[in-house]
Amino acid sequence: MRIKKVINNNVLCVIDEKGGESIVTGRGLGFGRKVGQFVDAALVEKTYRMEDKAGQRRLRELVEQIPLDHLQLTEDLLAQIRAEVRQPLNESLLITLADHISFAIQRKEQGIEFKNPLAGSILCYYPTEYRLGQQCLAEIRRACGVELAPDEAAFIALHIVNAELNTSMSEMYDITRLIDGVVEVVEYFYREKGRFDRDSLAFNRFVVHLRYFAQRLFQDNMMPDTQEEGDAAFRRMIAQSCARHYKCAQCVAEYVKNTWHKQLSEEELIYLTIHLKRVAGDLKPPSR
Repeated sequence: MRIKKVINNNVLCVIDEKGGESIVTGRGLGFGRKVGQFVDAALVEKTYRMEDKAGQRRLRELVEQIPLDHLQLTEDLLAQIRAEVRQPLNESLLITLADHISFAIQRKEQGIEFKNPLAGSILCYYPTEYRLGQQCLAEIRRACGVELAPDEAAFIALHIVNAELNTSMSEMYDITRLIDGVVEVVEYFYREKGRFDRDSLAFNRFVVHLRYFAQRLFQDNMMPDTQEEGDAAFRRMIAQSCARHYKCAQCVAEYVKNTWHKQLSEEELIYLTIHLKRVAGDLKPPSR
């Protein structure tokens, strides 16, 4: 490995024999070293590499700006997160989460705390990720002696969901707000039947559908309406046999059009209708 940049006494940016860039760390690894010199691999304690070149550049910029122990702490947290999350996580989570955690710790030391207006919705729609966020706060408290605000669990949860869906953080906020709006529309439509049991499996399944529905919507990747007669006949059959739920799906489409200026395909309407039929039977009558 040849040194591309000396970041500090313990961190180097290096190039391997194949031309790939990595960040390597080790006690005193960069002390007195110069660009172009070779690195003794025996002195390297940790290696960080992103497959994506833009991600690698962001990683290099990050390690220049945050304490190394914050990056190492985030790596430990990611190991715990990956052990509990079933689906693959975007590799950029190391960068975005380390950046967020480091900034949150610095803000706490300055007496600055941010409120998360979507904390309640995040807890409701992403319970697993929220619980992992709480675990991260406990580990940060143990490792750094810093007590971050409870709302930070919601911020961390969104970073995890973002890595699951391969979206941006701004898009994740829009997705969460859209789910909020759709749930409100659906509960109002079925108001005589009651409200959702937010702890039920049916509601959890519905929210998972809405996550991917919202992702397709904001990425302009709606399910297309195929012109094959069999598919068209199936859509007509669902619209007729599940007329009430189809009407609710149309109300959701109207909300999406008025609020987000997006048009739902007929295929999306039918798919949503099927999920509404399932979840509507799980509504809890209002208590008297």
